[in-house]
Order: sequence, then C-alpha cells, then structure tokens
Amino acid sequence: MRGQKLFVRAIEAGDAANIREFFESNATPDAAPACGLIGKLLGRLVAVMAISLSEPGSIRIDGLLVDRELRRKRIGRVMVNELETFARKMERDWLIAEAAGTSREFLRRVGFVEEGQRMMKKVAR
Repeated sequence: MRGQKLFVRAIEAGDAANIREFFESNATPDAAPACGLIGKLLGRLVAVMAISLSEPGSIRIDGLLVDRELRRKRIGRVMVNELETFARKMERDWLIAEAAGTSREFLRRVGFVEEGQRMMKKVAR
C-alpha cells in the first residue's frame, strides 16, 4: 500500500454485485449496503463502509469491512477520514458508531470517544 492512493467514493447502484462478492471473499454474511462508501486500491475493491443518515446532525457508521489481507495498512483510517470530509460537506457535526471488541480500539485510535454504548467523533470544521 505504501505509495499507493486509496480511491474512495459513494456506493452506487451498480456496485451491489461487486460488494456481495467482496463480502463473500471476506467471509461476511452481510448484505450489500444501500448507502455508504467503497475504497478501491489499483481498481480492486478493498473496503466497504455502510452508513446511515437517520439521526439529525450526524452520520452513523453501520459497518466497516477492510479486506483481510490489507488490514493494519491504514485503509480503515482513510475511510473514516473520507467520511469526515463527506460529513463536513453535508454540514453534519458528529460521526456515530456502535462498537464492540476490537472495533472499539480502532475507533479510539481514529479519534472517537465513548458515549455510553456508542462512540462519537466531532467533525472538525
């Protein structure tokens, strides 16, 4: 990954089949999200972030999956940073995530703080 740029964009309707295939290859039974971001490296799908806009003033992270072979390569961090940029453009103040286990530690490292059962990050302006 060193020296390569992760291309991040919003999920489009035509991405469903590629996302399903990505989830299957990473042993994840989840359905392809309708709303979220995808990350591609050299044209290959390497990350999917499911989001929702249900709460006013915030964006909720419903899930983040990074290719098993590419974990710990800062891809998750780039995805969260891109979501923060997206939130800023949409004038949303908070990123919210429900997390357990190792995902809590990852979220702490990227700037989230615990707020009861969920974790939150203030969107920098």
